[in-house]
Amino acid sequence: MRHYRKELWFETPDQRAYLNITPDVDKALAESGIREGLCLVNAMHISASVFINDDERGLHHDFDKWLEGLAPHAPIDQYRHNDTGEDNADAHLKRTIMGREVVVAITEGKLDFGPWEQLFYGEFDGRRKKRVLVKMIGE
Repeated sequence: MRHYRKELWFETPDQRAYLNITPDVDKALAESGIREGLCLVNAMHISASVFINDDERGLHHDFDKWLEGLAPHAPIDQYRHNDTGEDNADAHLKRTIMGREVVVAITEGKLDFGPWEQLFYGEFDGRRKKRVLVKMIGE
């Protein structure tokens, strides 16, 4: 069994963003040489997410509107976490809802997705560098 590890780094200019990282993970898979196995993609920050869904701008807008309705950024004094001087309590809640990581099967050297599925990095407290771990195991 072989393994491969790569870090992807992102810095978004906006507080919230949804980036399609499928090409980045495809590239890592090609570098790994793994043909059959599993690929873990994991947001390494507690205010960001990795998830699988459709790459459609209207849906991304809907995610953002829905998440902001569930955990609005402002007013920041509504959250106890922000009593520490932080202003990102909403980002932690949004990350919890959208998830920390995904696992995708690798079949015949490709990410084994269903129709329309793509990998996304969800940023909820941007404007600084953050990383995503890609870890693959297989043969």
